Amino acid sequence: MSIKKVLLGATASTAMLLGAQAATAEITVAYFLEWPMPFQYAKQTGMYEEALGTTINWVSFDTGTAMSAAMASGDVQISVSQGVPPFVVAASAGQDIQIVDVAVSYSDNDNCVVASGLEIDKDSAAELAGKKVAVPLGTAAHYGFLSQMNHFGVDVASMEVVDMAPAEGAAALAQGSLDMACGWGGALRRMTEHGNVLLTGAEKEELGILVFDATTAPASFIAEEGDMLAQFLAVTAKANAMWADEANQAKMLPVIAKDAGMDEEATASTLATFKFPTVDEQLSGAWLGGTAQSFMQGVAGVFVDAGSIPGALDSYDGTVNTAPLEAAKGL
Repeated sequence: MSIKKVLLGATASTAMLLGAQAATAEITVAYFLEWPMPFQYAKQTGMYEEALGTTINWVSFDTGTAMSAAMASGDVQISVSQGVPPFVVAASAGQDIQIVDVAVSYSDNDNCVVASGLEIDKDSAAELAGKKVAVPLGTAAHYGFLSQMNHFGVDVASMEVVDMAPAEGAAALAQGSLDMACGWGGALRRMTEHGNVLLTGAEKEELGILVFDATTAPASFIAEEGDMLAQFLAVTAKANAMWADEANQAKMLPVIAKDAGMDEEATASTLATFKFPTVDEQLSGAWLGGTAQSFMQGVAGVFVDAGSIPGALDSYDGTVNTAPLEAAKGL
């Protein structure tokens, strides 16, 4: 082979390499404020950038439905802790997105709160008929609301349901302009200052009302950047393992709290209600090995019955992609 051909080949290879690097030189990751998680320690200390070799733009969102829209437009490549219900809504509508890991399980940190003045509890929940409630539509809170109303036999059609982000719902409940509001995180804590929940997390789980978030991404990004995504998930798993060791919590807590926009006491209180499954647990039948897919089918059924979405997929097996998480085990 001539020196010219060698040089041309080297130049072409270099151009291809640079092109590949340019394509992944920067990604955008969505997350929630007032939703403290161990990954935020890794976010703040540069662990992700070091592992991925990529600039990461972190953008906060108010709802999982907004995350879906941002992924659909190509503005976001990875969404951390997207609620399963908004994911199901998007996937059912044909958006090609997939779940790649279980971010957090939190039955006690997503709920609906009834205004104190009504003095309504689980024994008198039927009195909610005709009441005004703020619900962030298409989210985990929306699914929980529909499931609870179904359990209590309350006709949602009889209620005035207003689409509000949790923070807005908390403010409206405090002002006395709502009978009930649904949400999560810091907003939920503020709601409980002005009302009470109908069911505890444990009571909801007994009814099969699971509440967990997932790390999600467009299928095209997963196919093109599977190795990068595996690195991302490996860092997340490392941060979760660090938090699981109480010896690390003193140094991690203030960093997480600052990034979440919360004080340390509220952050610790919130994290105490969270569960972060290990990679092996996530890959088991209890989660991404089958249960999550079946759960999504149930969520879709609730939304279809409520008229929130026109139809469900025949199967949600294709909406879960465990390949990047499997790869993360070896990193």
